[in-house]
Amino acid sequence: MSTTMGPDASTDASAAAPASRSPLGRVDWRRYIIYIGFVVVFVAFAVTLGDQGFLSTNNLLNIFRQAATISIIAVGVTFVISCAEIDLSVGSVAGLSSVCTAMAVSQWGVLAGVAAGLGVGLVVGSINGSLVSLLNIPSFLVTLGMLGIAVGVAQWITDSAPQPIRNDTYNLVFGGGNFGPVPGLLVWMGLFVAVGAVVLAKTRFGRQVLATGGNRVAAEFSGVRTRRIKFQVMLVSAVVASVAGMLYAGRLESGRFQWGSGDELSAIAAVILGGTSLFGGYGTVVGTLFGSLLISLINNGLILAGLDTSQQQVVRGAIIILAVALARRK
Repeated sequence: MSTTMGPDASTDASAAAPASRSPLGRVDWRRYIIYIGFVVVFVAFAVTLGDQGFLSTNNLLNIFRQAATISIIAVGVTFVISCAEIDLSVGSVAGLSSVCTAMAVSQWGVLAGVAAGLGVGLVVGSINGSLVSLLNIPSFLVTLGMLGIAVGVAQWITDSAPQPIRNDTYNLVFGGGNFGPVPGLLVWMGLFVAVGAVVLAKTRFGRQVLATGGNRVAAEFSGVRTRRIKFQVMLVSAVVASVAGMLYAGRLESGRFQWGSGDELSAIAAVILGGTSLFGGYGTVVGTLFGSLLISLINNGLILAGLDTSQQQVVRGAIIILAVALARRK
């Protein structure tokens, strides 16, 4: 006698498949390596760089500020990678969004600027999602092409010139001010991480994302519309990246096509370091946050230690290689 599982049951099972213990009942320490690594690196820098202001309140806040925008972008990338896809266009989308937002704010005000920034994410995400889900073009190729398109459009419409934002309200809300005693960027980061963590771990959409990334064929047999899920994660990633671009514009009081350049690599490294499987089927937004904080922590420590830009690039590349080496295999 056979039994049939409904869509919710099968997707729940898929989401629950990665247990916190190995088949032999031992704790899988790889699941917690990001937290252990963060503590170890923090203690090492605190001991060696304590006299150079590493533990000062201002420096610790700087670490969080530097991690905030990457963390927000990485939340969207977590959904994409959990679905066994990739998005290389998020950094350029952030730059294009910052430019469009700045131009709209200058011409028509804050609401128009917000609409323009979000519109960039909606348009780019819809194009990426359609090409990936409907035409079955690999997301790597689609988003690699979109990376170049977004940068080119942002540079073209501005003639490579920065677009200043002189609207104090916009700058205050989008990253340039504080909400009470808390820096605005940290509030935005906390909001996106909290919502992303709940959606991925506790909602039907999150379970279907993980099921699609874990085993697309099995997910389809269980009733999951995997093409729609792929479209949606690409859309989410682009919209989240556009919000990050708006925060760049508010914090730095201008839109530039350079904002977000290289953030796609940092975001992917943060996601994989945080424990999300590079091969899909498992994701953790909280881990992604700690991955972003670890990268920011290392960058901050290297600067205080006196390393130049080229040496920092070497270390950053080593982090990306480490992220791939620690990727969870199915």
